[in-house]
Amino acid sequence: MASLGAMFGAEEVNTFMGLPGCPDLARPGAGIVLMGAAGCTPYPSVGFYCGGGPAAIRAAGAAYAANLAHMNFDLGGPILPEGTAAVDAGDVPVSEADPEGNRARLRSAVGQVLAAGAVPVLIGGDDSIPIPMLQALGEAGRRVTILQIDAHIDWRDEVQGERWGLSSTMRRASEMAHVERIVQVGQRGIGSARMGDVADALASGVEFVPAGEVARAGVWRAVDLIPEGAEVVICLDVDALDPGVMPAVIGRTAGGLSYWQVMELIGAVAEKGRIVAFDMVEFMPERDIDGLGAMVAAQLLAGAMGVIARQG
Repeated sequence: MASLGAMFGAEEVNTFMGLPGCPDLARPGAGIVLMGAAGCTPYPSVGFYCGGGPAAIRAAGAAYAANLAHMNFDLGGPILPEGTAAVDAGDVPVSEADPEGNRARLRSAVGQVLAAGAVPVLIGGDDSIPIPMLQALGEAGRRVTILQIDAHIDWRDEVQGERWGLSSTMRRASEMAHVERIVQVGQRGIGSARMGDVADALASGVEFVPAGEVARAGVWRAVDLIPEGAEVVICLDVDALDPGVMPAVIGRTAGGLSYWQVMELIGAVAEKGRIVAFDMVEFMPERDIDGLGAMVAAQLLAGAMGVIARQG
């Protein structure tokens, strides 16, 4: 099937939305630096099960390459306002056999972006990827609030003997001294969390805003929980979205958030505080249906980058 993007002059591109490629993570002057990773700390039983995520999201965003100056009604203007310096730095090299090295390479990559004064945008890959990103923010001296948008709470202390894997992301974050607050939005159904994990999260000060509450009352309690002027890290697991629009996840669960609820939340947080890092993880191309999930992921990523580019 011919690409509709070809009608508007789209050509084959290798970067997200045809952004300039930039292997130099410390490039001065870039406001947003996108990078990908196939995974970070895998469990032996599954490996890098979302390893093709970054490539699939980039491919779905290719149609935007000829349309970056067009009106985007999700943002009230072009995806990236004139003068925005956004680049795609490609993928951080990772190996299933070297999780410690993966974490070090991801920390270094994010650290270089932060040192250059840019906002790192990380796409994956599984949900262990945000851990080194959060560590890098601490090494850079940032004190942050985490907004996690996810169907699951990721508060297991260990799984299969691994403490740095995708089920432990928010528990590890809670142990980082520079993380001042954690707000978790979108929980639903049954995941890997035990009752004790929930109790530990609540005892640490986490605020939960389940998907059912968002369906009934909107995202606004979550927004209210973000401190005014806070530096915010948004950790978005695409399984937060309802499988009707995001089928490309390992565990489909009914009752998820809509595209607009996620966009509304990201936009409101940017108005109240400042997004200093963003990740999108858990996209599993093998589970996609007719490219629907990839299209939604690309549209949402473009929207998030547009919000980040507009935040002053």
